[in-house]
Amino acid sequence: MIKRISILTRKPEFTSEAFRKHWFEIHGPLAQKVPGILRYVQNHITEAVQHPDLPPSTQSIDGIVEMLFEDREAMDKALASPEAKAMFNDGTLFIETVTSFVVDPKVVIGD
Repeated sequence: MIKRISILTRKPEFTSEAFRKHWFEIHGPLAQKVPGILRYVQNHITEAVQHPDLPPSTQSIDGIVEMLFEDREAMDKALASPEAKAMFNDGTLFIETVTSFVVDPKVVIGD
């Protein structure tokens, strides 16, 4: 399995509510059509909590997306599909910035 996580910030003309609504109601169904995605999770930021012993972050984050694929080849194929291109095109309408990471999750507690 391979996991891709993306950190999103909304375009300034979108309120938090409008951003979350578009992301869930319009963008989410587009993600459902991308072949090869095994899991797609939208993490809607509702509150930022600062660590008491560290300086506050200056980065604004409105959402975090998790996508799970069988392997790297499946991820590359899925993200090159016409359905993914439609999803990415929609993202340009409401997302200001996105930074994506391919990660190797290490479960410490839980499943």
